[in-house]
Amino acid sequence: MKDTNCAYCMREENPALYQKFGYPVCEMASGFLYLFREQSHPGRMILAYKDHADDIAEISAEERKVFFDDAAEIARIMHKLYAPKKINFGMYGDTGHHLHIHIVPKYEGEFEYGGTFAMDPGKFYQTEEKLEEMAAEIRKELGK
Repeated sequence: MKDTNCAYCMREENPALYQKFGYPVCEMASGFLYLFREQSHPGRMILAYKDHADDIAEISAEERKVFFDDAAEIARIMHKLYAPKKINFGMYGDTGHHLHIHIVPKYEGEFEYGGTFAMDPGKFYQTEEKLEEMAAEIRKELGK
């Protein structure tokens, strides 16, 4: 089922909705991977579930395993490419009712290290060219 008001559901029909905050990287087994355009945390990404689900409890145990396996693979690549001290994972959805997870690298002594990451701090938006360069590196690591 698609929600026509949902940026993730409408990724093909109306890409402008997700392009406000995300840059497409690739399709994964469980969904779609995006770089977050606001890159105060270099390498920050979002994994959005392939179908419209509001909550992790709405998908099967097997689907959850695949989703979290994909998140773990993204974290592995994030460690390799960006060398963060820690990675934070955030699943909220108070306003965006589509199952997704923010995968946020944190760097010791840098922005928001030791605290909760802001949803959109609005500090540093990466250029299209740099986002594509980053996405290409991630795709290469994923074999896509």
